[in-house]
Amino acid sequence: MSLRDDNLGNIDGGTFDVVVVGGGINGAVSAAALAGRGISIAVIDRADFASATSQESSNLVWGGFKYLQNYELGLVAKLCRSRNRLMSAYPTRITELPFLATLDNSAPFPSWLAALGTVGYWGIGRFATRPPRFYRRRSIGEIEPIVRGDTADAAVEYGDAYLKDNDARFVWGFVRSALDRGATAANYLELDDASWDGAGWDLTLRDVETGRRLTARAGALVNAAGPHVDRLNDRWGVQTEHRIVYSKGIHLVVPRLTDSERVLAFFDDTQRLFYVIPMAQRSVIGTTDTRTTDPDEGITDDDRYFLLKQINARLNLAQPLAIEDVISERCGVRPLVVPDDGEDRTEQDWTSLSRKHEIEIDTDRRVVTVFGGKLTDCLNVGEHVVDAVGELGVDVETSNDHWYGEPSSKERRKFLKAAARVGLAVPPQIEREDTLAAVLWRRHGRAAEAIVAAVADDPSAAGPVLADSDIVRAELALYAEREMIVRLDDFLRRRTKLAIVHRPADLAADPGLDEVRAALNVD
Repeated sequence: MSLRDDNLGNIDGGTFDVVVVGGGINGAVSAAALAGRGISIAVIDRADFASATSQESSNLVWGGFKYLQNYELGLVAKLCRSRNRLMSAYPTRITELPFLATLDNSAPFPSWLAALGTVGYWGIGRFATRPPRFYRRRSIGEIEPIVRGDTADAAVEYGDAYLKDNDARFVWGFVRSALDRGATAANYLELDDASWDGAGWDLTLRDVETGRRLTARAGALVNAAGPHVDRLNDRWGVQTEHRIVYSKGIHLVVPRLTDSERVLAFFDDTQRLFYVIPMAQRSVIGTTDTRTTDPDEGITDDDRYFLLKQINARLNLAQPLAIEDVISERCGVRPLVVPDDGEDRTEQDWTSLSRKHEIEIDTDRRVVTVFGGKLTDCLNVGEHVVDAVGELGVDVETSNDHWYGEPSSKERRKFLKAAARVGLAVPPQIEREDTLAAVLWRRHGRAAEAIVAAVADDPSAAGPVLADSDIVRAELALYAEREMIVRLDDFLRRRTKLAIVHRPADLAADPGLDEVRAALNVD
């Protein structure tokens, strides 16, 4: 029986203190935080975990330098503290990078003010990153030859951080943490109906894969449905003081544009920041910021051409980037929180809205709603949800057991030594990391010890299962046993970043894909 089957069995007919609806970053981190405090919980998602907005981010973990434009100093300070916590808790997964911001005639402020802003940002971030630097036009080409200096006034460089693996895998880590602490979780499980009887919620659920009907009982609900929170609250009769508006962002993944390990930042023609972000052997260009009313809106040709036009105008390229150069695309709708005050906000400058979060509690119907938020702020979201659930009367344990973070550096060193003994201390094929062993630890933590054992028994298990990748054969058993993979795309797009950094046709033609399907028992 699979991990998912076991969890479906636990959900059906089960009673929980809290059921978390939505398995994106807000739902996953809420589940981990609640489980870490001894609360009986289940987390469900109608698709795969992190399959909506949470798989479409920039992979940046940052304090929100751009929010200084709107003088949101409190928010920037809060996000910088969150960034610093994440960097400390996940030292192999979240890494500091330099951000080089080029200032040309599209910048909304002069270069001296940008330089002053980077110093202020460094200070607000409690000097946890490298000191900022200022470059005049003549120096830009020396430090980053691909950036056009002829149209630039100056550049500033400051430190922030990014995820070395993809965002969706980071989200899955919180689901796995919740499971390890006794939680129940299931993907592809849709909430068909929720009925409040004055004392709790009777839930009717549907297994999307089989059509099977399940029931469960919840003392309280956490609405963490991201762009769909308003729709669920309307169904449940929950009244709130906030609501969601939508901003669509896209990224284009192209062949690596520069060998430097830094993020390049530019202002587009609408004075919005966009970036060139390193991802293994690729570069990720984005993001845009387009108002939409459809949380499921996809990418359009206008989106593609706008972003390509912006980057082509700012880089020294042998040939301008064209649609044919795009390896994959990412398109997500950000849920931005606004007051539900009856005002028509269609004419509001939504680009001034930040990615802050709001937590609301409906004590009468025992529902906690998470509005907005972003990956950088996730630990705060989890802790605030625990506090909110406690206000509903749920018994919350006081615990010193951290519900987040990587194993200790001592454990990591022990693993790396064991991995070296079986031949895993070799340069990785794709990832920019010291050794393949370091990549495996970053992805799996303590569970990677099973890979070392498998390679010790069969050295061929250390070989890549797919060409041009660092996914080794010995990993497949871990993915199958521990990661609740139901469909091939769960593996290619979310538990790994293979579908982000490879063209679909190349993946489909790889003979190793049949081995992956067989190991994971997916079509």
